[in-house]
Amino acid sequence: MVADAPSAWNPANVVTVLRIAVVPFFAVALLADGGHTVGGRLLATALFVVAAASDRLDGWLARRSGQVTDLGKMLDPIADKLLIGAALVLLSWLGDLWWAVTVLVLVRELGITVMRFFLLRYVVLPASRGGKLKTVLQSVALSLYLLPLDHLPAFVGVVAAVVMAAAVAVTLVTGADYVRTAVRIRRAAGVPPTAGL
Repeated sequence: MVADAPSAWNPANVVTVLRIAVVPFFAVALLADGGHTVGGRLLATALFVVAAASDRLDGWLARRSGQVTDLGKMLDPIADKLLIGAALVLLSWLGDLWWAVTVLVLVRELGITVMRFFLLRYVVLPASRGGKLKTVLQSVALSLYLLPLDHLPAFVGVVAAVVMAAAVAVTLVTGADYVRTAVRIRRAAGVPPTAGL
């Protein structure tokens, strides 16, 4: 008897979809009354932290139940990028984060996503340890920036800036590492460096 294929709408994927659904509520909370009210910022921070933490929950659920699905593999990075991207863009829009930071991070994320797509014909490029560290640092830094920093001790803003600087550095370093890995894979497959790109 052949085992049933894992359901596309298993608990892990439901958690991922809920993470995507939280993004507009997060945006509304962050932008409430001009984006600088204590209540709005605290609510936005809470929604962001819960959504970011759920990224580990859906992965754990999928592995524990043996229900890793193609839908989950597709939705999980989309959910992550929507949440991180929304936080970056909105914080820059509000003047709380340099646009240079947002542009650097988003260009890296988009570039690696496109690269992964072209590599699918050869291999699925998994997230590296550095990539996972990058996600953690981004989430912590953004959680700090989302707080009502104007109403908190100055050192909180300093910590936020230091963690964000570390996040950007790891983001760029891991991006370069992924590119080197992609070049090695394509060379091993005998593909010219620019073919298909």
